[in-house]
Amino acid sequence: MNIEQIYTGCLAQGAYYIESDGEAAIIDPLRETSPYIERANARNAKIKFVLETHFHADFVSGHLDLAKKTGATIVYGPNANPSFDAHIATDGEEFKLGRITIKVLHTPGHTMESTCYLLIDENGRPHSIYTGDTLFIGDVGRPDLAQKMGAITQEDLAGFLYDSLHAKIMSLPDDVIVYPAHGAGSACGKNMSKETFDTLGHQKEVNYALKAPTKEQFIREVTDGLLPPPAYFPQNVAMNKGVIPSVDTVKEKGLRPLTPDQFELVAETEGALVLDTRNAETFKDGFIPRSVNIGIKGDFAPWVGTMIPDVKHPLLIVADEGAEDEVVTRLSRVGYDNVFGFLAGGMNAWKAAGRDADAIERIDAEVFAQRLKERELRVVDVRKDGEWQSERLQGAHHASLQFINDNLAVFSKEETNYIHCAGGYRSMIAASLLKSRGYHDLVEVRGGFNAIKKTDAPVTDEVCPSTLKK
Repeated sequence: MNIEQIYTGCLAQGAYYIESDGEAAIIDPLRETSPYIERANARNAKIKFVLETHFHADFVSGHLDLAKKTGATIVYGPNANPSFDAHIATDGEEFKLGRITIKVLHTPGHTMESTCYLLIDENGRPHSIYTGDTLFIGDVGRPDLAQKMGAITQEDLAGFLYDSLHAKIMSLPDDVIVYPAHGAGSACGKNMSKETFDTLGHQKEVNYALKAPTKEQFIREVTDGLLPPPAYFPQNVAMNKGVIPSVDTVKEKGLRPLTPDQFELVAETEGALVLDTRNAETFKDGFIPRSVNIGIKGDFAPWVGTMIPDVKHPLLIVADEGAEDEVVTRLSRVGYDNVFGFLAGGMNAWKAAGRDADAIERIDAEVFAQRLKERELRVVDVRKDGEWQSERLQGAHHASLQFINDNLAVFSKEETNYIHCAGGYRSMIAASLLKSRGYHDLVEVRGGFNAIKKTDAPVTDEVCPSTLKK
């Protein structure tokens, strides 16, 4: 028996390769198929099943391409209603994979079709459970995504989740290994650990949700403090339920090199947004006016999904040379298939063609602290609410990047806006977005609050986030 967790950090997502006696199953695959097919080929194994724990909201799954290329059977749990051929399993149904067995455990709550897969080894003992978004390390799945107006509430779903956990999972042996679909950084939960697997017994001891003494308290705790999900979530669910283009087709379209003339023409005729994926330090010195910077070397896909609500929005790409394939691949993982190409030669080609370029001032934290001593500054912190409440610069304004479109009034068009986040990634996203909306008097602080704290700038006393909830 061979088990591999294939973890993708930028999405905080775990897919799984399970193999026994030359037969393999893939659980919750990403859209690109090569990582799974190459593993199977290297081990002379055949992919027999593609097992989906639910219709994912935060990424587009690769089940269709993988099944087409390998002949594998796509499996969903009860209540699933895809518009393509799939085996809809019954609760308790078992699948043989070489000398091991995979048992279906229907666990509604995160969604109504949510299903866990229990691996039973060749000796008949439960070995590991693949919990999707039902049970995370340190948390459980959010129960608000599958609400139906007038029919089912998040409290209803939380109650179903409690029943699923207690009836199907917590009764398993303590040494069963829990392999979830996500870890820290995912928007599918609120308290996930940075660890990507654990024993069930340890989770019973430390996971706040599993320790809730009553169903009522469980419902209160898992529904408390839920932030609105990113706008692209329901669009990804719809894509995962339907028939979508092959990722190969998406990449063929998105990887077209365009001259500056072609690039500008497509931007005008298609109404395309220019997405600049270079790092903030490079971007600040020169970029195409009205372009938005979301660096590929960061939490790229989730922030694209947050800042560009419509996955069908036409896009044009500016990237470091050689990074174009990675950019289009990572966009396709979250359903942004409408990429019309990239700027061949990058900003050097753009400037050589005589096109205008914009820039954003970026200063070191020490320079910022000195200016703060000399005069009053309009400072806007774009970190998350919890970060802001825990510790912040005295006198600063707050506009979380996640909800910046609803908080543009915090920024001024009459005076300079000094913008920072925790480390500089999010604040440059914010600055570029504001530039595109006509806010031109902007200064971004290099290194963000982490760097500001090391200066003599006045900051509030740090408050533990858990204290804030009491």
